[in-house]
Amino acid sequence: MYGYLGKILRVDLTAGRIWDEPINEEYARAFVGGSGLAARYICDVVDGETDPLGPENPLVFMTGPLVGTAMPSAGRCSVCALSPLTRIWGEANTGGFFGPELRFAGYDGIIITGRAERPVWLSIVRGQAELHDAANLWGLDSYATQEQVREALDEPKARVACIGPAGENQAKMAAVMNDHGRAAGRTGMGAVMGSKNLKAIGVRGMAPVPLADPEGFKSVVREIIADLGEDMVAASLQLAGTACYVDMGLMYGDMPIRYYQQGEWEGASNLSGVLMVEQYQNKNTACYRCPIACGRETRALRYGVEKVDGPEYETLAALGSLTMVDDLEAVIYAGHLCNLHGLDTISTGVTIALASEMFERGILTPADTGGLEIRYGDVQALHRLIEMMARREGFGNVLAEGSVALAERFGVPELAVTVNRLEVPMHDPRAFVGMAVAYALSPRGACHLQGDMYGVDTGQGPPIELGIVPGDRFEATEEKGRIAARQQAWRNLYNALILCHFQNPGVERLLAALNGVTGWGLEADGLMTLGKRIVTLKRLLNLRRGITRADDRLPDLLLKPLDSGGTEGTVPEVETLLAGAYAEYGWDPETGAPTRETLEELDLGFVADEFT
Repeated sequence: MYGYLGKILRVDLTAGRIWDEPINEEYARAFVGGSGLAARYICDVVDGETDPLGPENPLVFMTGPLVGTAMPSAGRCSVCALSPLTRIWGEANTGGFFGPELRFAGYDGIIITGRAERPVWLSIVRGQAELHDAANLWGLDSYATQEQVREALDEPKARVACIGPAGENQAKMAAVMNDHGRAAGRTGMGAVMGSKNLKAIGVRGMAPVPLADPEGFKSVVREIIADLGEDMVAASLQLAGTACYVDMGLMYGDMPIRYYQQGEWEGASNLSGVLMVEQYQNKNTACYRCPIACGRETRALRYGVEKVDGPEYETLAALGSLTMVDDLEAVIYAGHLCNLHGLDTISTGVTIALASEMFERGILTPADTGGLEIRYGDVQALHRLIEMMARREGFGNVLAEGSVALAERFGVPELAVTVNRLEVPMHDPRAFVGMAVAYALSPRGACHLQGDMYGVDTGQGPPIELGIVPGDRFEATEEKGRIAARQQAWRNLYNALILCHFQNPGVERLLAALNGVTGWGLEADGLMTLGKRIVTLKRLLNLRRGITRADDRLPDLLLKPLDSGGTEGTVPEVETLLAGAYAEYGWDPETGAPTRETLEELDLGFVADEFT
């Protein structure tokens, strides 16, 4: 198989058994890799009763055909399972070097089932896999764990994916960490890893990725890299990382403030990426073969930390403007604590902001929190709560269950700003109404990386050839809903290839690169078919898990207009937008389920009888 190593590593932790399995070529051709291929494998073995924290829930690390090749910005890996936070399809995507190194070690992916009797870690070195006792690693933070695994392997260049204390304690928003502070952050994949008593995976190898057309592939890669000099988005990311979006997001009203309830705040400008570069940045960092280098290494010397990975825009907003903290160094340190303990910064920040709102309204009191006062702008409380959540200490044990559980526990479910139990990211659908579709129909719950309409409507490299056309950000029409659905399908394809969303080479060159690697001979319209097939399969998994048409909605707070800022008092007309999206996908607008005709057209007939 060109573009694939041809092997999946299977690990049964209950039995302590490891074996190689040929990759299913039919699955790979239909679902490509990454979260798409992982969904196809998981579809075979989970049902509506599968416990996300039970041994029967598969934890899948999956690469894609572009990973580990010369394709720029393809150094990624998907981590997938049923989510303990949302109880539906869960996936997380991480950069760095772990994904390429897994390929070099000889495998396209790892499928892990069961639960070890005691903590273990897994090594994969040059095609040889082995389980090891992890008693000496259990309790270590994510940085110390990575270092210890490299030392144990005597491989200084080994790449390590691991959990910190948050994953060990099965905090529902626990991340899988790799390459220092890179994170497969969302949907609680670290909790799944912790439930299996799996502390870490260390990988090292030198196997090449077989290419169908090496010369043709090299040629298109040269063209892509040469054109980056004209890419203004890439230039901004090189200058200030994803934090470069802070000022733009504030202008559009896209950066949430005070738990999504305030349109403007002067203090938010103190979180600017330009200020971060000037005052706290050590250097740029890059993932495998990435010429953009949007990563940051910063410092928080006031807290005694000389090297901090990040923070990204989402972290600055979730732990900054959302909680009304405008002390940039304090936010940098809060992000560091999340990296150290292995927590998703988005869900962590949203949950703490919800607690602050509930405290302000008198719904929470010190009697509920063990004496803590949880108030907006309280830096010390922010830092303390992050550590308490990771260790499930005191009131942190309540917060570690996520926003929905917190709001339901105190009788105010309407205050949870989530979609399908996943906390909403730092892009406001009142600022870019197409995000209403991205959130409501995202397979993993609210997600800005399953259809970034803020990027489309600001002209950040959308594939116009596929009908993904920039427009008025407030245009709530069925056509806008269709465009949002196409962008969601496009990004699901990206998450299968796997390619970073900041790399936008255009349809023609992406197609040439994929065909050069795989030899598939795809046409441009085949790319959209692949994306829609992947989205639809994930939809079917969620229907199996109990999701209904009624769950395709936004939380109440995001449907209230703000009286100031860049949203101009607007709210998205969700039903109009969804009507267009359902039509684009071929899903029944009454039930939200794909029609039998759609399933047959997408070659998903193998599940047609179950859902039609």
